[in-house]
Amino acid sequence: MIYEGNSLSVNLLQDGIAELVFDASGSVNKFDQQTVAELDAATQALKDNTDVKGVVVRSAKPAFIVGADITEFTGLFDMPDEEVLTWVSKTSQVFDRFEDLPFPTIAAVNGFALGGGCEMTLACDFRVADTTASLGLPEVKLGIMPGFGGTVRLPRLIGSDNALEWMTTGRDRKAAKALAEGAVDAVVAPDKLVEAASSMLKDAIAGEFDWQARRAEKKAPLKLNKNEAMMSFSTAKAMVAAQAGRHYPAPHMMVDTVAKAANLDREGALKLENQGFATLAKTDEARAQVGIFLADQLVKGKGKKQAKAATKAVKQTAVLGAGIMGGGIAYQSAVKGTPVIMKDINQAALDLGLKEAATILGKGMKRGKVDATKMATTLNNITPTLEYSAIKDVDLVIEAVVENPKVKGIVLAETETHVADDAIICSNTSTISINQLAESLQKPERFCGMHFFNPVHKMPLVEIIRGEKTTEDTISAVVAATLKMGKTPIVVNDCPGFLVNRVLFPYFAGFSKLVMDGADFVAVDKVMEKIFGWPMGPAFLLDVVGMDTADHASGVMADGIPERMQKIANDPVTLLYKAERFGQKNGKGFYNFSLDKRGRPVKTAAPEAYELFAPHCAATKEFDKDEIIARVMIPMANEAIRCLEEGIVASAAEADMALLYGLGFPPFKGGIFRYIETMGLTNFVALADKYADLGPIYQISDGVRDMAASNKSYFA
Repeated sequence: MIYEGNSLSVNLLQDGIAELVFDASGSVNKFDQQTVAELDAATQALKDNTDVKGVVVRSAKPAFIVGADITEFTGLFDMPDEEVLTWVSKTSQVFDRFEDLPFPTIAAVNGFALGGGCEMTLACDFRVADTTASLGLPEVKLGIMPGFGGTVRLPRLIGSDNALEWMTTGRDRKAAKALAEGAVDAVVAPDKLVEAASSMLKDAIAGEFDWQARRAEKKAPLKLNKNEAMMSFSTAKAMVAAQAGRHYPAPHMMVDTVAKAANLDREGALKLENQGFATLAKTDEARAQVGIFLADQLVKGKGKKQAKAATKAVKQTAVLGAGIMGGGIAYQSAVKGTPVIMKDINQAALDLGLKEAATILGKGMKRGKVDATKMATTLNNITPTLEYSAIKDVDLVIEAVVENPKVKGIVLAETETHVADDAIICSNTSTISINQLAESLQKPERFCGMHFFNPVHKMPLVEIIRGEKTTEDTISAVVAATLKMGKTPIVVNDCPGFLVNRVLFPYFAGFSKLVMDGADFVAVDKVMEKIFGWPMGPAFLLDVVGMDTADHASGVMADGIPERMQKIANDPVTLLYKAERFGQKNGKGFYNFSLDKRGRPVKTAAPEAYELFAPHCAATKEFDKDEIIARVMIPMANEAIRCLEEGIVASAAEADMALLYGLGFPPFKGGIFRYIETMGLTNFVALADKYADLGPIYQISDGVRDMAASNKSYFA
């Protein structure tokens, strides 16, 4: 034994070959501060051992190294700028020292080698991967850039164009693609990995591979002349500007760093990388994206734990109510391998539901994501029916009929008489109280809400709503079924609108008040999309939701929470609804929708909408972007806070993920609570107080005022 630590060890094998094995105590290998320190100590031990002629680096786990320990990042990013720079510089120098060992090194890569794990392989002279391997530098997804030499070594290994595409997108590469691009030297079967790595290393030791020349290339300036460099980096900058936009500084920083380091050696290039990493680590975007990663881990971990507690397996599902939504839910169950019965009261609706599933699959085939077998299997998993008798043996029923409490109540009561005693019944209601709907059932303990978002196949979130009488067994089984469908479950307690719609409708109300005070809805959309970062501004989103749906839902919210969500007189949404301008579904709402000459959808601000609003709204005037943002976001933030205070949602992290997955909340802002905390609770209170005279949706709770005064955090 040359070295033994808690996360890695080094043994001397035959022929002077040493084996450095990563084997952390947890389920995966990752670079926490302890592992980095052990790598440095192991490197020194290898350097001092005169019997060593070469090193194989491998993992004893199913994955090589999954990256850095992200849980350490929040504390790291809180450190002063100079301390962050010192930390990343010292850490990257550990990889330099390993790279500088006086003999050849090779990485034997299995499973994931991501982030710091990929950078570990790049510090080796050679890389052999097995067919399970995936390599990548996904740091951009955390709002940062590689910090352990990735921006230096990868461009010198595979060229700057390929390297920047790897880093700015964060997408990993399967072994075969990594081989084609030059990131690995060979791909072998998993059972041949260590043998192949050892064989290649022996050849390098024998001088058959010039490992010193390879190493020198990684430490030298990039091999680009002036024109090549200009073309390469101009193209990369244009690509990043188009794909990442203005809200994500990390990919821009990567391109600038690689460009500036092109003529520098390893030492100079690494200094630029260290500086770029330290700068990004202190941005709000990095804090937000790391927050999302940690919140996502929390939500996934909680979901898996709840699913493990399930005592009932869902082997067959039924969806009541076909059409677009029902068809989408049926497709999602079927495509993930759970047979589903789709029931409706008329054949036309069933045909529409099947058409929806076929359309989704057809688009997948065009993109090469779905083959004929997958399409046939999925469609065969969907059984359309007009008869209740067909659902007698299902394990889970998802009611997805019209959003009307009386209709839903009748359907739920009828359903209960046709299913097994232990079958679980859910409602895909978006706003109606689960406790109210449960009154229609003889066994409300097996009933809960299961709120999907449209389009079902694209939206990751499913809100699972616990009623007063819902058992934990029911919740666990539905969580497990949701995960099996490939969706992210977040469990909330019952209230009007649950979590997502409850916080969305105050946002819409803030928008309506703004328009009535003279704001141009096009200008509001532009600010909320281009400046704030929503995928759609509120007017466009309302057109997508549908004015009939929005008006009905706002009525439900007004009945449920009258103290804050009373309907607004002459609300632009209601005016459009009464004028039968329903939005995208009939081609006219705030915007008029049409197709251009190439058949692509086009929207234009509707003169008819302006005419409709004019008698009821103040004269049009310009609003400052900060005021627009404040007036629509304060109501959403306030309602999210109330949901947390009332126990509707269990944590700020879950609320953030629900809005991210259910509404497309801008990821670079990290979610509604991360947005509030980035602003600062004291600043948020002051901003809300500035607009408090606009009505109850702008008035903050005593709880947030107390938290601000006590300097507390929602993420403590």
